[in-house]
Amino acid sequence: MSASTNPLLRDWDTPFGLPPFAEIEPSHFKPAFDEALATHKREIAAIADNPALPSFANTIDALELAGHALDQVNSVFWNLTGTHTNPAIQAVELEISPILARHGSDIYMDAKLFARVDAVYEQMETLGLSGEQKRVLGLTHKAFIRSGAQLDEAKKARMAEILQRLAELRTQFGQNLLKDEASWTLELSDDDLAGLPDSLIEDARRTAEDHGLADKRVVTLQRSSIEPFLQFSARRDLREIALQAFVSRGAHEGATDNRPIVAEMVRLRAEQAQLLGFDTFADFKLEDSMAKTPQAVRGLLDAVWSPAKVRAADETQALAKIAAREGQSAPIAPHDWRYYANKLRKELHDLDEATLKPYLQLDNIVEAAFETARRLFGLDFVERKDVTLYHPDARAWEVMDKSGKHIGLFIGDYFARPSKHSGAWMNAIRLQKKLGGDTRPIILNVMTFNKGAEGKPALLSFDDAKTVFHEFGHGLHGLLSDVTYPLLSGTNVPRDFVEFPSQLYEHWLMQPEILRRYAVHVDTGAPLPDELVERLRAARNFNQGFATVEYSSSAIVDMEFHSLRSAANLDPVAFEAETLQQIGMPREILMRHSMPHFTHVFAGDGYCAGYYSYLWSEVLDADGFAAFEEAGDIFDPELAGKLKTFVYSAGASRDPEEAYKLFRGRAPTIDALLHKRGLVAAAA
Repeated sequence: MSASTNPLLRDWDTPFGLPPFAEIEPSHFKPAFDEALATHKREIAAIADNPALPSFANTIDALELAGHALDQVNSVFWNLTGTHTNPAIQAVELEISPILARHGSDIYMDAKLFARVDAVYEQMETLGLSGEQKRVLGLTHKAFIRSGAQLDEAKKARMAEILQRLAELRTQFGQNLLKDEASWTLELSDDDLAGLPDSLIEDARRTAEDHGLADKRVVTLQRSSIEPFLQFSARRDLREIALQAFVSRGAHEGATDNRPIVAEMVRLRAEQAQLLGFDTFADFKLEDSMAKTPQAVRGLLDAVWSPAKVRAADETQALAKIAAREGQSAPIAPHDWRYYANKLRKELHDLDEATLKPYLQLDNIVEAAFETARRLFGLDFVERKDVTLYHPDARAWEVMDKSGKHIGLFIGDYFARPSKHSGAWMNAIRLQKKLGGDTRPIILNVMTFNKGAEGKPALLSFDDAKTVFHEFGHGLHGLLSDVTYPLLSGTNVPRDFVEFPSQLYEHWLMQPEILRRYAVHVDTGAPLPDELVERLRAARNFNQGFATVEYSSSAIVDMEFHSLRSAANLDPVAFEAETLQQIGMPREILMRHSMPHFTHVFAGDGYCAGYYSYLWSEVLDADGFAAFEEAGDIFDPELAGKLKTFVYSAGASRDPEEAYKLFRGRAPTIDALLHKRGLVAAAA
């Protein structure tokens, strides 16, 4: 299939250079991958075999420019595997994942190619390179070493086998989980609706329609469906059934069982690390992070774990009192927590989601995120309805600076559907770069919210609204990128720094001037009352014992799995249970992510031995927003300018610690994190 007949292989002359989604069929992908891989191999061979002496231009620049066709195919394919997949795409995914892994290994283990990179690296200080050039050279050299470039031939062959097999397993893990999520529904009869607000009942009806179940009402395993059900349903038996289905995803006997996949992946990762000279995979992974060592990560987790458990124990007692008043004699169980926590928040702060939700319209919250970016960074957003995207629910906005200069294209894809993986994430269809010409980014935010009723706006929980701000923080990290090299672009930063811009951005949602303007009632248009704003802010630390335990336990177990020196005969479920027992996991709370459905860790490589990253970045975001509070202006122009220059626009052009200090003026402290989570008193 030639470039003339395969839209993936053409230069795209569409508006903004978007992929021609309307023309692309699943049958185009495998031929496009074959051709793009062949082209990239020729480009790499030309660099490795260049008779000229190695230079920055003919080696590092050349590597950064190579692979354009493959990048183009990858950008479309991997977006669709997450947002709008089908059996044909999944078949290609299973086939191509190990091929791409092998292709990467062939590049990074090419002795001639590494010799050229190494020769340039040895001359770094004598070549008159800019700071950004030194940075990309250092990271490129390190990537080769961490991929096995210095191994002997036998170890290189084994490393390639490991990476290829891991790619296969990651793909299978994610597909198994999607099948488990898509295959389960809880149908609700009229007798099953006790406690559910009308809006949630309507959501269940529309969800049933999306699953081809007319005149039914169902709960699914999408978080946007099951978490509200657990929060409001007065039917304890149904809450238990729903939660059990949710936590057992990926842990069923049969074709979708992820437990053997987890065991094999942990074993292979341990071997991968040891081939490279590291004691454990955690040691290998963290060498390239802000934390640097497993000991530093455990120090952070220990600093919050003990006070979080104390706080959670107090919360358990408070929930038990409410349950007893309502006639429940059984102890608080995990399927009780959200239900009674909602009642407790109502009692303590006169707040519940049913009260807040009518004020949190999706379109308004998106506009609030845009307005925050206008005031911080001088950006403007103009919706473009003249572009064709991959699904009718996706929307596009052109992003411009205050002078009208085009910055990039932002795509928002906010609604759940059976063809989309659950969760929320940011993706780049095209990265910003200047090498080879000014390339403007195309950035995507993906979420899985419920649609509104026919002709009505979608309404969000407050956590959903925070998710919009969080993912848009990632989006700005991609949109504002201002670097030369794609290796340094946007969110290509250490995993425990990448969450800083996104988590920092969440703080602006909580500010009264944002809430009063954009949180308006869906029926009356009245703004969120001042007293409700204050109650919402007063409740910021509510349930933080639960939230911290739920998250931190997953991070601790992730670290323990990847700190194993030998994972032979590993039983993932038993090892997880043993770890939780050792740390004293409260029986009333479950991990946020059990290993068989832990997509962060096993459906990709980004967060393996790295789920702690959210907490590490939270130290930065809590301390960083305190700078704006100390300035007395949450849109302080000087601070916003530093934030843009040294964080959002800088990509990986600086060491993250240096970048943070240039923004904040000093290193962060954990005190702001403990205060933010309300754990200071418990810690004392």
